Amino acid sequence: MTDEARPLALVTGASRGLGLAIARELAPTHRLLLGGRSSPALDALVAEFDGAAAFPADLTDHAAVAALAAPIDRLDVLVHNAGLGRIGRIEDTPAADWRDMFEVNVLSVVELTKALLPALRASGGHVVLINSGAGKRANPGWGAYAASKFGLTAFAEALRAEEPGLRVTGVFPGRIDTEMQQDIFAAEGREYSTEGLLRPETVAAAVAHAVATPGDAHPTEIVLRPR
Repeated sequence: MTDEARPLALVTGASRGLGLAIARELAPTHRLLLGGRSSPALDALVAEFDGAAAFPADLTDHAAVAALAAPIDRLDVLVHNAGLGRIGRIEDTPAADWRDMFEVNVLSVVELTKALLPALRASGGHVVLINSGAGKRANPGWGAYAASKFGLTAFAEALRAEEPGLRVTGVFPGRIDTEMQQDIFAAEGREYSTEGLLRPETVAAAVAHAVATPGDAHPTEIVLRPR
């Protein structure tokens, strides 16, 4: 398959962690748009993949995102991976943390999807939303984060119903060995350990499998828990 004939996939938060693992998993079969803030690291990542291009944006700047999305007339896969996680009991969590997590985990997803809907419709595309186990169950100390991920679940359900020509997959992993998880362990006052954590490559493989699922099936949800 020529480079021009390969389907096009946009992965947000692609410069590290799970996003980078997803990009590497999709690279053999897709041309890549790699989302992230403009940086030398993003430029170096683009150089790693043949035919890749940067999608350099602060996803909370909705006008800039819309301007970047406007020239894209066809998009086969959109992976919403970028996210923000902060923990704390409800009584200790300031309103700013709630706003920040809803802005990154929900509103930026909504606005980017809206901007790319014409391109996704043109290809009968696939939207993949990296959610969390917290998008199905809210535990103590995770109220604000879980609320944002429940919001992401609701958005996926509504999008799936409103856009029957698209496939919409919610991915609900347990804890993953990433830099964000290291920050969460520190906030919990625990020494970091990868025991009981999923590998980013494992979750990325599940994403790629969903994308590769033949078109007569619609993988609506994937739930992954550490063994």
